[in-house]
Amino acid sequence: MSQRTALILFIAVGVGVGIGVLTFFAEKSYPKAIIAGFIAAAGCTAGLHNLIE
Repeated sequence: MSQRTALILFIAVGVGVGIGVLTFFAEKSYPKAIIAGFIAAAGCTAGLHNLIE
């Protein structure tokens, strides 16, 4: 795994966890928080892949 890949995944996981926690605090729903975290991590991964070249 290259440093670029590790950096992108590390940031994406951090963003996903952060969004998941914030969603849980707002909605008090585990399923919504998990889905929001996965969507945020996926979007962040795609965005950072295009941004960091």
